[in-house]
Amino acid sequence: MNRIETIVYNAVRNNTELKFALRNVYQSIFDLMPRKKDFYAKDTVTIENCFFGFHDISPFSADGSKILVNRSSFDLRMPLPGETLQVGYYGFDNGKPGDFHVMGESAAWNFHKGCRLQWRDNSSVVFNSAVNNNLVSVCRSLDGTERIIGFPIDTLSPNGKLATGFSYERLEMCMPGYGYPYKDNGLTDCYAPSETGLFVIDIEKNTRELAVSLEQLSGQVTAKGNYFHYVTHSEWSKDGRYISFLHRWVDLKEVMKRHTRMMVFDTQTKELIELPSQQSGSHYVWNNRNQIVASCIIDGKSCHVMFDMSDLTLCRPIAADKLNSDGHQSFIGDSMFVTDTYPDKRRMARIFRVNIEDSSAELLVSAYSPKKFQTKIPEIHIACDLHPRVSADGKYLCWDTVTTGKRSIRIMSL
Repeated sequence: MNRIETIVYNAVRNNTELKFALRNVYQSIFDLMPRKKDFYAKDTVTIENCFFGFHDISPFSADGSKILVNRSSFDLRMPLPGETLQVGYYGFDNGKPGDFHVMGESAAWNFHKGCRLQWRDNSSVVFNSAVNNNLVSVCRSLDGTERIIGFPIDTLSPNGKLATGFSYERLEMCMPGYGYPYKDNGLTDCYAPSETGLFVIDIEKNTRELAVSLEQLSGQVTAKGNYFHYVTHSEWSKDGRYISFLHRWVDLKEVMKRHTRMMVFDTQTKELIELPSQQSGSHYVWNNRNQIVASCIIDGKSCHVMFDMSDLTLCRPIAADKLNSDGHQSFIGDSMFVTDTYPDKRRMARIFRVNIEDSSAELLVSAYSPKKFQTKIPEIHIACDLHPRVSADGKYLCWDTVTTGKRSIRIMSL
């Protein structure tokens, strides 16, 4: 964002209706101008009529031979209860996708979190679904073996044996478009119940344990009003010791006015740690050094910030002159990451490669996002964020795109 855009955004960011209205008017003016050309730093390949979803897990298998996708039959509306999508993978060889292999169907999905489809190892996956109006997760092997887990999952631990979990029923109530329209004992009539919050799920034993309750989290903040508390966006550190997550609370009359804390649960000491993000935070990822890069608002300015678990006083902005808006990050090794931007005034969304050491930011992608994919109201969250993701070996970048007019995945060599 330029300086004027930043000032206006900061002034209206807590007023959703006004923010959307100003955005629509502003972008409509630039609709009258010639469209900018797309830019890609290297050649790309596109897989149409599919998407993956969030940026915090990679669709590439650890050995780089496959890439996971979701395939839906429609693009411009939210799924109704019972409507499914296909989950499966494409063979991937030397930067080129091969044949598509169907692995199953999910009834619990959306366009942002997907169905949380992810690899357990090179030969099995796990994803969320619904059975008899109740949320579950499905473990599926490439040989067709299937096992139902009695709880929905968010993110797998590095060894694939454990997973984080929370109530997607509650998430959908508090943050429409990110949860699922099914039941999972979310206690949606309670502000901050003691029976739900952040769970740790044992995939092998089909059990779960409450690690941090919403009652515990709500007791740490002063919130005046009828606020519903919830957990979302959880992720394991690369060594499996820490679980990070967002603690949020909202008044259901104004669900876009979210209050946020970035939290870390230490599974060894059972300590609950609040990151110094000044009650902000939207998207983040871990590297192997137990460092987190996150989109935050620090001292009133939107930026990307590095937090180091060895010393939380070392938090610092990264490339603040270029990365002054929200983004979705994925690490390339430990000292570089990619992150995207939302569509600007000309509906161009970008991906940058960022060096942590010197705060340099290199443009990799600048691509058009057709206005028909713009989210008009929170309850119909059809926008296609780029959500850049990187293969385990750091050789390939993939992202969701609608540049062709169809929801697709695009891949580029790094």
